[in-house]
Amino acid sequence: MSAKIEKLEKSMVKITMEVDADTFKKAVETAYQKNRGKIQIPGFRKGKAPRKLIEKAYGSDVFYEDAANEVMQPAYEKAIEESGLDIVSRPLVNVVQAEEGKEFIFTAEVAVKPEVSLTEYKGLEIKKEEISVSDEEIEKKLEEVREKNARIIDVDDRPVKDGDTVTIDYAGSVDGVAFDGGTDTNHKLTIGSGQFIPGFEDQVIGHSIGEEFDVNVTFPSPYHSEELAGKEAVFAVKLHAISEKELPDLDDELAQDVSDFDTLAEYKEDLKKQLLHDKEHKAEHELEHQVMDALVNKLEVELPEPMVDLEVENQMYNMEKRMRAQGFSLEQYMQFTGQTVSALQASLRDGAVKSIKGRLALEAVAKAENLEVSEEDINKEYQKMADMYQMDLEKVKGMVPDADMMKEDILNQKALALVKEAVKFI
Repeated sequence: MSAKIEKLEKSMVKITMEVDADTFKKAVETAYQKNRGKIQIPGFRKGKAPRKLIEKAYGSDVFYEDAANEVMQPAYEKAIEESGLDIVSRPLVNVVQAEEGKEFIFTAEVAVKPEVSLTEYKGLEIKKEEISVSDEEIEKKLEEVREKNARIIDVDDRPVKDGDTVTIDYAGSVDGVAFDGGTDTNHKLTIGSGQFIPGFEDQVIGHSIGEEFDVNVTFPSPYHSEELAGKEAVFAVKLHAISEKELPDLDDELAQDVSDFDTLAEYKEDLKKQLLHDKEHKAEHELEHQVMDALVNKLEVELPEPMVDLEVENQMYNMEKRMRAQGFSLEQYMQFTGQTVSALQASLRDGAVKSIKGRLALEAVAKAENLEVSEEDINKEYQKMADMYQMDLEKVKGMVPDADMMKEDILNQKALALVKEAVKFI
């Protein structure tokens, strides 16, 4: 097998490969042996017809496609290995010559990793975000805690007020005619939740247990049920029960119930620390995004389209994988959103370009700084994964499918850390 490399524009190369005639001849014979059992020739039992008769009946090239598939993959892999090309796309294959007794010749056009220019990556200017926790944020968190620990108590000595939960029967009609979905019994409704048609919940306020009354509303337009959109409706309502939330007092006792602290003051101080930690964590992620954006803006590169195509394909595969884990398919997602495959691919394209440029930028930094990944770095990453998933270290090592990819991730993390350390905050 011989291969010739021809450089094309925009980081594309064309590889012309020749497979010797004898190898192709053997591949044709293999294809015949593999497929003859599927071919029926009059006068012969299925699978017993001589090759020459099959070729006469179906054409001399009847087995060439399978034979080509037999020889192309190993020839392509050998050519890539020997050339040392860094391929970043799927090959576009074209058969040039397929004829028994002659060399089998085919070409593969592929994208290779493009050359990049990244002269500035230290001292990137990033707007510094001041992080603090206000008293209002702490009070809001405390109110959430009170809501979470509230008791629900029945009320029978007053009318309905905003925020109550009521139990009602209702029967809706338009022009005196009941409509589908307009009737229910013992329905629990929280007043002010916005669960019902605008105006319904407000008209329940002020009524007492046992009362029967009408609620007059107008359906919104547009509305999910077209026959009801914009129509005036009357709901006959009967009120069965009223309940309300009883919030616990904001005191030391609440702090003791919901935390390991004895006083409310100590609990509030701990909440402040938690909120500050969360904000710092979020700010760190935001800083990384800003650094990557600034880094990508400094990168000069022309991406080959097939490289972007492959990244989009990978992103779609990962999306489908996540969907399957949640119990639904990509096809169902398409139906729900009304998108086509081509529209989804187009929507992912900008993100794919940004993702590729980000990786190339970090690789350029790592190369410029002579960064390397040590065995200690790899072992630390394995240990981090083992701790995260609470698994045995050796078992984790056996589960990692691609150690080279992990090394690449570690190297990129080192490059990003270096760039972050050199940031100039403005």
